[in-house]
Amino acid sequence: MSAGWTTVKEAAVASFIERKSEFIGSITPVKTEEEAIAFVNSVKKQYADAKHNVYAYLLRENNVTRFSDDGEPHGTAGLPVLDVLRKEGITDVAVVVTRYFGGILLGTGGLVRAYSQAAKMALDAAGKSTMEKLLVFSLRVNYSDLQKIEPILENYTMIRLDTAYADDVRLSAAMREGEYPALEKALTERTNGRAILKLEGEQFAAL
Repeated sequence: MSAGWTTVKEAAVASFIERKSEFIGSITPVKTEEEAIAFVNSVKKQYADAKHNVYAYLLRENNVTRFSDDGEPHGTAGLPVLDVLRKEGITDVAVVVTRYFGGILLGTGGLVRAYSQAAKMALDAAGKSTMEKLLVFSLRVNYSDLQKIEPILENYTMIRLDTAYADDVRLSAAMREGEYPALEKALTERTNGRAILKLEGEQFAAL
């Protein structure tokens, strides 16, 4: 697997007025170009009466980069939005900046600033999320040992993926690779070797 990356935590919307034109920034995390296109189309539909729906998206998949000025002068809209994403180190993200024209021309510099501001405001509202490579492991313990190990598990940052209760308790979780050996040692010692840990693979997630 490759190194981690930074995307946005969640979808968000932010807006402001600049010389009677309203700029609305809409942003969302995406994983594929199909998702990005679907998001762009949904925002265009939502604001179908707007004069411009400028967009940009960046994807790790196939290293895709796309942007559109949607009728604004070349280089004044889509590229500035894309530049905001690049400068912030964000990928797997799609942004649409909608403009309701207020009748006053902003000029080239004014458009660049306005579209950049709308994209940045949307990004700030969404927040950043760093996806890390995590080890996925399973853990089997008997019921009498479960209470003993819960305090140990609470001491580590991990994502609980699943818990199944049958003849024994089976957990699956993901955590940073560097912390796994210490966890394994602590659980083995606490249960006198009765806890059974098994590495299941890797996944990317935000802790």
